[in-house]
Amino acid sequence: MNDQELLRYARHVLLNEVDIDGQERVLASRVLVLGCGGLGHAAAAYLAAAGVGTLYLADDDVVEETNLQRQILFAPAELGLPKAQVLAARLAQQNPDIGIVPLVERLDQARITALLAQCDVVLDCSDNFATRHAINRASLATRTPLVMGAATRFEGQLSVFDPRQADSPCYACLFDQGQADDGACALFGVFSPLVGMVGTAQAAEALKIIMDIGRSACGQLVLFNALEAGTQTWGLNKNAHCPVCGAKHAS
Repeated sequence: MNDQELLRYARHVLLNEVDIDGQERVLASRVLVLGCGGLGHAAAAYLAAAGVGTLYLADDDVVEETNLQRQILFAPAELGLPKAQVLAARLAQQNPDIGIVPLVERLDQARITALLAQCDVVLDCSDNFATRHAINRASLATRTPLVMGAATRFEGQLSVFDPRQADSPCYACLFDQGQADDGACALFGVFSPLVGMVGTAQAAEALKIIMDIGRSACGQLVLFNALEAGTQTWGLNKNAHCPVCGAKHAS
């Protein structure tokens, strides 16, 4: 770290759990945020501020009027522009010393797997089950930790699936591949601050993984309810019969 970096990240370095070693890990890290909506906004903003060395932002959607209620880094003048590009430009202004790569494309299974092979952690900030399951399969194939977040109405979910740990469940252990939640926000609505609550929690989990500090939410499902104080946590177990990570399917 140079003098400028020591000054910028001084409040991290002062933390005994982080120190210079932890911050250097962040500066050398590569992270994929898949989805540049409300969850991706909050997560990417804090990852960029924390100094993640290379931040990939993937989304093939454009900014729409209805996004502005919760996707707070977009402006009315940017309606119709690609979300990934707009978000990348905004975060580059905030921290010009890191690499931010916008990916304006709908990633297929092969592309996600290729990206994860280069990354230390992936954040699932998407809004449909097909993409979520594709990320999960790529996470298992590349042994890349996956931080999952979801939000609809007043309720949010957070979990970490870490294939480096033999007893870690995967996303398919929790959600059947036949389910479909496409467009949940459009159908049911979403409370604006909720996406920030979940997205920032995803960023925290990702940074803990990168720095190798604290205890991750692996093996847990954290439930948020914005109408109540606090969170609830449920234990998750690996499903021996999981069609993706179960004993019969593990490589």
